[in-house]
Amino acid sequence: MSGPAPGPPSPAAVSAPAPLRRVRRSWYVYDWANSAYVTTTQTVLFAPYLTVLARRAACGPVTEGCTRTLSVLGVQVAPGSLALYTTTVATLLSALLLPFAGALADRVRRRNRLLGAFAWPGAAAGTAMVALGGDRWELGVLLAVVATLSLTASSVVNDALLCDVAAPAERDAVSSRGWAAGYLAGFLLLGANLAVVSSPGALGLDDEGAVRVSLASAGLWWGVFTLVPVLGLRHLPARAVPVDGAARTGGGRAGAVVAPLRQLVRTLRGLRGYPQALRFLLAYWVFNDGIQTVVAAASVYGQEQLGFGSAQLITTVLIVQGVAFGGALAFGWAARRVGAQRAVLGGLGLWVVVVLAAFAVPRGAFGAWLALAVLIGLVLGGTQALARSMFSRLVPVGAEAEYFALYQAGERGTSWLGTLVFGLVAQLTGSYRPALVALLAFFVVGAWLLARVDVAAGARQAGQVEPVVAVAPR
Repeated sequence: MSGPAPGPPSPAAVSAPAPLRRVRRSWYVYDWANSAYVTTTQTVLFAPYLTVLARRAACGPVTEGCTRTLSVLGVQVAPGSLALYTTTVATLLSALLLPFAGALADRVRRRNRLLGAFAWPGAAAGTAMVALGGDRWELGVLLAVVATLSLTASSVVNDALLCDVAAPAERDAVSSRGWAAGYLAGFLLLGANLAVVSSPGALGLDDEGAVRVSLASAGLWWGVFTLVPVLGLRHLPARAVPVDGAARTGGGRAGAVVAPLRQLVRTLRGLRGYPQALRFLLAYWVFNDGIQTVVAAASVYGQEQLGFGSAQLITTVLIVQGVAFGGALAFGWAARRVGAQRAVLGGLGLWVVVVLAAFAVPRGAFGAWLALAVLIGLVLGGTQALARSMFSRLVPVGAEAEYFALYQAGERGTSWLGTLVFGLVAQLTGSYRPALVALLAFFVVGAWLLARVDVAAGARQAGQVEPVVAVAPR
């Protein structure tokens, strides 16, 4: 590990002007908006419910002991693996979309508007999950893919906005507060959904109806709260955008499409000039693959391998969310003491402990499962929040969205491996436990790569300085 640990936060980080504090609060709300969807839908309810629909389609009303498969585009798929394969497909499609989304985001004057344009289609797809039921697994797959593409594209814009609302020395704290807000939102909405799923009769619903209503509530939450950053961030000054040949010659719609792609090519070629950013990307892609696989597979693992029901899974994630709120803030505090890089490396060590502990949890041991949830909560948000702020100090000024697109596109381009391994091993062995062993490699190799990143040198290469973050007057 190279480079000195950063010192204490700048005075601006401690006491920002009131207009800037308002803008930052608006920025925090997008983490609040989308994290509730991720928690309720992607983490807890969707994968188990899609598995129920897939089993019903393959086996009919009686699914116990059924070993039939589904035909998906001519490929035979076990119903228990369909959700993981859906995640894999959505991830790969995201990897293709995100570089274009990032190039576009660096070419718009008002990123807040683009944030809404990317987010609201996904929120609509999440809300439309209320229409699932019966054996309509195809609709479920389609809506999940649309929502995932929307979520990842909007997250690129939101991550790039971090560079607009905070100077480099402030970003660990600001990013951690955003992640903490997201976990608090996830805790609140999931708590409400736990009440719905646990007592569906109180609302005149059956068990599946309660799940569908909860899925829809997450989409609505995402869409409604996205209004706050879209409106609040309009007070940021309009950005200067590059003008290339296509724009100058009136390339029209074709030019509007070609110009971002040309800029993307230039960005990829120029990445060699920022070796520390490239090293960080490689490290992040590896260790985040392990994190995302744990998150994506946790509900299916708990249901299928350990025998827990929906209420127990929601309780588990509630504990994760509640602890993660404090964990994200604690990692922000640790970054001020030892540096973000050392804090993330410590977090990756804890992820190794998480994987080993999950492998050892016996079937039906809900108490041990909840203890594991506390450990996951401590480490989950902190590692991701600090990874975001670390990378923001390594990206060239003016190309933030393009580099954050690479950050997330590369993540999607590699993180399919973890879910694919989980799905394949589950199908071949009939157990999810053996797949957990493979996840250790993601955390160990990722930590080894991260330790070789020189953050200070990377910031100098990127031209990152301490800018004054201006806010347009009302």
